[in-house]
Amino acid sequence: MTGYHLRFYTVVGRRLQHALVYEWLLEQAMKIGIPGGSVFRAIAGYGRHGRLHEQHFFELAQEPILVEFLVSAEQADALLALVRKEDLALFYAKVPAEFGIVDSAAT
Repeated sequence: MTGYHLRFYTVVGRRLQHALVYEWLLEQAMKIGIPGGSVFRAIAGYGRHGRLHEQHFFELAQEPILVEFLVSAEQADALLALVRKEDLALFYAKVPAEFGIVDSAAT
């Protein structure tokens, strides 16, 4: 199957509509039929402002986070439209991808 690897970058404590942004993204993806998504915490990173973010107990709300999906073109467009509708300034990457299931029994 071909589609897109859609990735959103944010920080742990960022909120939208009383929900954490990564939770909101997962909920919206489920509603539009995206079959799965994942959230990853970064050990360290920096963004456009050049500030280094690392894991420290007292700074967890600003810890970098990645939310990603493997989607069809239609699903990518639908999720990006929902983000735009909320006027959510959120950095993303949309990369063409091939994905599927490796099944040794099928050969």
